[in-house]
Amino acid sequence: MKLSSSDLRDMQLFKYYRLVRKWACKTYNLTDADLELLVYFDCLKRFTRNDYMNGTYIMSWDKNRWERLRANGWIDVWRQRNRTTQKYTIYTTSFKAKQLITRMYKILLGEEDIPITESNVFYKNKSYTDKVFNKAIDDMIKDKER
Repeated sequence: MKLSSSDLRDMQLFKYYRLVRKWACKTYNLTDADLELLVYFDCLKRFTRNDYMNGTYIMSWDKNRWERLRANGWIDVWRQRNRTTQKYTIYTTSFKAKQLITRMYKILLGEEDIPITESNVFYKNKSYTDKVFNKAIDDMIKDKER
């Protein structure tokens, strides 16, 4: 089954994309570019360092992004190179990254809500932006067409 643009529009898939993306970035201490790169990698299933270079052309330059994502457990080694038969290391997104992306999809499709408990990073209302995001989250949860 192939989806068309009108199917996506009828699903209203991107209606709350920005809110979900901001929630995920702030909750998991990622930048927007980091999160979008993880989604890109998740679509590739397995990737190399060269795929990383190709995927970052349209993103802001961050020299330490690759090592930071690996050190924080977002990227795992799937197959190590051995200099004879395997010429390069192959990577995959970690279980943690897959869970985050799956959760984002569920929230966008309305199968799950963004948590509004005290553990939510926006709950503390430290800034005006946090208050605005809390209001937007409440509106999203109340939206029956989602």
